Amino acid sequence: MSYTLLHATPTGEIYRHLRVASGLSPKSAEAAARGLPATLFAVQVLHEGEAVGMGRVIGDGGTAFQVVDIAVMPEHQGRGLGKRVMAEIAAWLQANVPESGYVSLLADVPADALYGQFGFVPTAPRTVGMAWKRAGVKRWLATLALAAASALAPAKTLTVCTEASPDGFDYSLFHANSTADASSEALYNRLVEFEPGTTKLVPALAERWDLSADGKTYTFHLRAGVAFHTTPWFKPTRPLTADDVVYSFMRQLDPRHPWHGQPRQGWYYASAMQLSELVKAVTAVDARTVRIELTRPEAPLLADLAMGFLSVLSAEYAEALQAAGRMEDMNLKPVGTGAFVFRSYVKDAVVRFDAHPGYFRGKVALDKLIFSISPDPATRLQRLKAGECDIALYPMPQAWDEIRRDARLKLLTGPGLVTGFVALNVEHKPLDDRRVRQALSLATDRGSIARAVYAGAASPAGNPYPPSQWSYDANAGPAPQDLAKARDLLKAAGLANGFALKLWIRAGAGATNPNPRATAELLQADWARIGVKVDIVTLEFGELLKRTRAGEHDATLLAWASDNGDPDNFLTPNFACAAVAGGSNVARWCRKDFDALLAEARQTADMARREALYRRAQAIYRDDAPWVPLVYPTTAIATGKRVVGMKVSPFGLNNYANVDVK
Repeated sequence: MSYTLLHATPTGEIYRHLRVASGLSPKSAEAAARGLPATLFAVQVLHEGEAVGMGRVIGDGGTAFQVVDIAVMPEHQGRGLGKRVMAEIAAWLQANVPESGYVSLLADVPADALYGQFGFVPTAPRTVGMAWKRAGVKRWLATLALAAASALAPAKTLTVCTEASPDGFDYSLFHANSTADASSEALYNRLVEFEPGTTKLVPALAERWDLSADGKTYTFHLRAGVAFHTTPWFKPTRPLTADDVVYSFMRQLDPRHPWHGQPRQGWYYASAMQLSELVKAVTAVDARTVRIELTRPEAPLLADLAMGFLSVLSAEYAEALQAAGRMEDMNLKPVGTGAFVFRSYVKDAVVRFDAHPGYFRGKVALDKLIFSISPDPATRLQRLKAGECDIALYPMPQAWDEIRRDARLKLLTGPGLVTGFVALNVEHKPLDDRRVRQALSLATDRGSIARAVYAGAASPAGNPYPPSQWSYDANAGPAPQDLAKARDLLKAAGLANGFALKLWIRAGAGATNPNPRATAELLQADWARIGVKVDIVTLEFGELLKRTRAGEHDATLLAWASDNGDPDNFLTPNFACAAVAGGSNVARWCRKDFDALLAEARQTADMARREALYRRAQAIYRDDAPWVPLVYPTTAIATGKRVVGMKVSPFGLNNYANVDVK
């Protein structure tokens, strides 16, 4: 058993800690606090190299400690490991804690499992566990040697305070960026990928590729010796082969594939992007060669292949799971080729990864990566300042100047390929009337939202994607607020007295909106001026996405970040008719003439022709108003000074493979 020192807490915590954690009376705690060294440390308990517990100790920052308070982490309780680890901890303490030391052990094991064997007696019963005081304690100030000094040297760990729990670890099933960060970005690779911080395509699992003269057949040549992760639940017997690529693609595309029907929610992106209509076949030519045959030329295909949903998973692992009847473990106990190996996940709390020692690009500089889930951006920033996190994702724009002034911190910003919007469900009356949708758009003061919510770190939006996306129609900017015209449109639609709707928003804040509640309240006030009563409904983000995919909402406040730098990625998933059934088209808007423009643009390699087609598509979108576009936000990340190599992605994703802590 060993320990890793994580961080120190100010001395004001010591008195409270002694009372709460060690069961002392106020008078005894006060006396003890006066005599103790002045720091309360957080420690990590390591068992066979894996973090299994957390603790707090009071000491001098070296190897001298007086009070130990240790708990096995929730994910290790109730499955046998808790009892074994706590027994080992108790044995270690029995040998090392002097009779002057107080010890608090919180576990899911009965007290009598430790009393007789290790000589601990209870100080106070607790509903969450038991506290023990070493028998024969007479004084407080003798020291406890926790471990050798080398054991206190921390592994190179990056702790990221992130905004939301991942929905799972098989990104093909989901689309939230917080899920991509914990899955496709950390655990997996694709045939081609984007150079960090850019939209430039670079080789990844495929070291090169060829395209046939008719533009319908791609041949990819795979790297040799790419290793899959070795985990407690799977030990690969071979490196990456073409079979893994075929499995990863065809499970999403072929209804006859044994894995196709496994996810109840379906294959989110594959359905939204109509890949089953595009891809004729994916075949293994040999162990290191994959052929992808298309039904038609597809200009954005390479960019599509760099998207997270086409990450390459292990076919060997899939076969083992299928044989064992545990297919759901692909999403719960992932295995990939990426820079980090999944270790554990506690919902709404923490995700832990270790560096992949066999990573094909070479082991990363970090030893461990931890996602600490903190939905509130102010809390994330405070934890960064306190040293509990190395990175705080998406600080509120109102705090940017404060971050810039703090010598301990850095603020990284970049223009995102992102649009914040309200999707109007055209299947719900009266939102099925174009005049009503246009009225809501005209009643919206986008400038106020950009100023009040984003503190100017966003610009008003009029088109479905921002000016940084090629083919943006610069001749059609955001419409100014026009309440008189909005009222006239409602009157023409037979709604002179207005109507009521429910506006769904996410709990907490994310990369694309620092304050969804404030945004919704501004919309509520704007739309009330034309007689529209808005009821704001707050849902946990995963629940909101699931229910909007099913079309249960009237209107929902969301954002879309490009996945591949191509205009098609904004337009097809959000507005294509096929994307209604797939769920990504949350406006549930379908126009055959719009679909025809997208189809033509995808099949031509002529960039000027594609731009002209996308401008025509934008004109149809503006006229029919399935969205109320709001803003184009700027993306920001706050880091500590010791973090190097972090880059802001135009896609709103976060990849830590090139990050180091100095």
